[in-house]
Amino acid sequence: MLPAMVGAELELSLVDASGRPAPVNTAVRAALDDDRIALEVARSNVEVNLTPVTLAGRPFTALAGEAESVLARITAVSLPRYGARAVPIGTLPTLRAADLAAGALTPQSRFHALEEAWARRRTAPFSVRVGDGAQCVVAAESVAVQGAACSWQVHLTVPPDRFCRTFNAAQVASGPALAAAGNSPLPFGCRAWQEARIPLYEHGFGDRQGTGRPGARRPRVGFGHAWLRGGPLAAFEDAVRNYDVLLPAPRSAGSRPEEPYPALEELRLHLSTVWPWNRPVYDPAGNLRIEFRALPSGPTPLDMAANTAFLIGLTYWLAAQERDVAQCLPFAHARANFYRAARNGLDCALWWPPCPGEAATREHQAASLLRRLLPQARAGLRLAGVSAEEADGFLHLLECRVASGRTGAWWQRRAHESLGDRAGRAAGPRELGDLTGRYARLAEHRAPVHTWNLPSDVRRRP
Repeated sequence: MLPAMVGAELELSLVDASGRPAPVNTAVRAALDDDRIALEVARSNVEVNLTPVTLAGRPFTALAGEAESVLARITAVSLPRYGARAVPIGTLPTLRAADLAAGALTPQSRFHALEEAWARRRTAPFSVRVGDGAQCVVAAESVAVQGAACSWQVHLTVPPDRFCRTFNAAQVASGPALAAAGNSPLPFGCRAWQEARIPLYEHGFGDRQGTGRPGARRPRVGFGHAWLRGGPLAAFEDAVRNYDVLLPAPRSAGSRPEEPYPALEELRLHLSTVWPWNRPVYDPAGNLRIEFRALPSGPTPLDMAANTAFLIGLTYWLAAQERDVAQCLPFAHARANFYRAARNGLDCALWWPPCPGEAATREHQAASLLRRLLPQARAGLRLAGVSAEEADGFLHLLECRVASGRTGAWWQRRAHESLGDRAGRAAGPRELGDLTGRYARLAEHRAPVHTWNLPSDVRRRP
């Protein structure tokens, strides 16, 4: 059996001196000449594809170190040439709807093909919800709106015979992990969900119009509709059966006889246009992966690595239990956990299967539940061969964040309140730019978010 591997994709924003999005991704990519850096759908975003590493040993140190190095290099190259720096953040507070109009689309054939496919499916402008209330609805006209939702996407290889249990465990683990990881509370300057990236992406790129009506299309972005039964083939069949084709098959589609595994290019292309928050991935190199898509970008590589350690550790521990989690928790509860976590972070209530001595599933306050789950996540990491020092270090970082309540979302909200108060009114474009600049500088200093100071003029509150 091949050793388990873990990798990550880091989506980030490029911002100018005023904290506004800088639409220079093609120039930055060309200047860097680094195969790990790919263009994203909006001109102010790029994606960094980190080198996969074995899960055993010190994988999170490796991922954090490479992410830190690439972020520093992007800023070192792009700041003097284009006045732009790399910022790992779920959603930029300084974004305006005009920043994500059709003109913001990166000039690449895949993105233009997606734009044309969506134009055939819905009229523009279309409504994008970023939180609760009428003030949290933005009019969008292009799939470039995806540029407002930057993620830290984790890939974990899983053997076929363990795929079903591990995938279901990943669905359950995603709720608590997201509660501790919130970093997108101010989309378009609007105070919204702690992870407003979740509804933003679902409405902006998920074909949700008409959802709930008889005969309506199933949304292409979401948490899912049921537990996985039957393994990876069942997941692939579901994607083929329930979602129409958005992009044409490549002309080279087909298997090469000399390769041990079929290319399945048409299937892989189709799967790349269906975006559940946890997605099965087939790799013709000879592995199956779970892509964890729910974690936000930022605030720092250490924070992202800690989120990854907890999510993978808890997933491993849940998958190793005597029963599949699908037998222990109603799917509706796992789904509710995910959206509660996105809305309220560590303050939400989460359903959890019965613990020893408990008779039934019940709700727990998220921060309290996370503290109970940390030893389980550690046990899961040790099952996966992660070194004890590695597991303890990154889970301790997350424990400190949970104990303090200082997530990226918490820091952004408090800084937003302070800067608005200082101006004697609600924070406007200048204050949002100031907030983004402070965030960017703190992120570059590498210290995890729970240690960040608030602006000196913040009126500290309990």
